[in-house]
Amino acid sequence: MTALTAYLTGIGVVGPGLADWPGTEAILAGRRSYLYAEPMLPPPDTLAPTERRRAGRVVRLALAVGLEATRRAGRDPADLPVVFASSGGDGDNCDAICQTLASPNRALSPTRFHNSVHNAPAGYWSIAAGARVATTTVCCYDASFAAGLLEALVQSASTGVETALIAYDLDYPPPLRAARATATPFGVAFLLHPARADGAIARLSARVAPGLPDRLAHAELSSLADTNPAARSLPLLEAIARRRTDAVKLPYLEPAILEVEVTPCG
Repeated sequence: MTALTAYLTGIGVVGPGLADWPGTEAILAGRRSYLYAEPMLPPPDTLAPTERRRAGRVVRLALAVGLEATRRAGRDPADLPVVFASSGGDGDNCDAICQTLASPNRALSPTRFHNSVHNAPAGYWSIAAGARVATTTVCCYDASFAAGLLEALVQSASTGVETALIAYDLDYPPPLRAARATATPFGVAFLLHPARADGAIARLSARVAPGLPDRLAHAELSSLADTNPAARSLPLLEAIARRRTDAVKLPYLEPAILEVEVTPCG
């Protein structure tokens, strides 16, 4: 396929021991040791109190990385088209609904119901960011990050408009965890500009190709990438953090991978 190209202008990250992009960059570049810590998922301060109380962990995760990326890039999130990508959505809410339906009292709360759709984070984003443009939500099981990145690159290239990608996956509570062993929350956000812009971090050029995905040398972070689909972005984040020209092979739909050429800017 023809390569899709965009310039990365902002990044947001939240994961275990990875509180934000600067901290993650220092760890992936080898300037700081990695220390596991439970991710902090605070309710977004841009939501009104009512919506803030209703926002579950998956919404807090998605909005945390999306708002970090836009703030670091100095962009107004209200005007950004956004692609949301998640393999499983809100496992907490799914578990609560299943528990309710398996109980004698099957009355579901309206909040549980409206949070049950896969694009619920997109709805909360439109409120939190005051967004006035359309969003897209994709799901592609373990290939969801690569599928989301492809969709965001296609939208940016076809419209000529800077586009955001927000990819996120939660851990599942038991007993669902037995069927889907996502270990811990992880989220990442990219801002992708179709042309080189002020403050661009790197040029990304992606194409679908045959091959095998890359693995991280870092044992703990490699394990995270194995158990959280959104964390399969980590080899790409490592290349960006090390500010090196590289071709990163990300998991996609076997036997294909998504090959992303990374060229640092500046």
